[in-house]
Amino acid sequence: MRQIILDTETTGLEPELGHRIIEIGCIEMVGRRRTGRVFHRYLCPDRDSDAGALQVHGLTIEFLRGQPRFADIAAEWLEFVRGAELVIHNAPFDVAFLDAELARLPEPAGRVSELCQVLDTLLMARQMHPGQRNGLDALCKRYSVDNSHRDLHGALLDADLLLEVYLAMTGGQGALTLGETEEATSTRKSSKRAKRPRGELRVVRATQEEIEAHEQRLVALDRASGGRTVWRSIEPAA
Repeated sequence: MRQIILDTETTGLEPELGHRIIEIGCIEMVGRRRTGRVFHRYLCPDRDSDAGALQVHGLTIEFLRGQPRFADIAAEWLEFVRGAELVIHNAPFDVAFLDAELARLPEPAGRVSELCQVLDTLLMARQMHPGQRNGLDALCKRYSVDNSHRDLHGALLDADLLLEVYLAMTGGQGALTLGETEEATSTRKSSKRAKRPRGELRVVRATQEEIEAHEQRLVALDRASGGRTVWRSIEPAA
């Protein structure tokens, strides 16, 4: 599956009040591995950022005046994301801004939902960790993703952190670039199988609480993968 981890920075919180995208960052994954393809642009919004937004991203209008407008990069961005699954944290926010920018184009290109599938990792995190904080910083801490270099928000920086968090949330290594060194492959293949200890095998049954937590995890994985997980195919019939 081709996935694009996406994040934006904006001049404010309400696209319907004329706020605009000022930075967009996208990282491509195929089969849960980075391909090395990245789309990153700063954009001129033709307006100031709200004071609160400026404190978050630190992108001044003086810097942004020299950047292209969304219409200038729209065709390239559309080619990059079309047909992929967009993985976004708090997807309704970013998608609303992207839809507003697409609608401003001289020849509207449609809505994001017509171009791509969208996966909201905030919704997924709330289902997996109900009642807990599920912002990106909180998830980085929960899944041991290093975000110590995140002094200010940035679209590409946050997309990179979200990629690592998403892989951890959906249960598996996949952050490596395509290809594996011969040394790593040789080491993995030569690993010796652990010997089973002698004596009676002790069986520890899962508690009801553990079973329910396991089921919540499978539901989240089903949603993330767009189908049933392999685990369900090997589970014994109830």
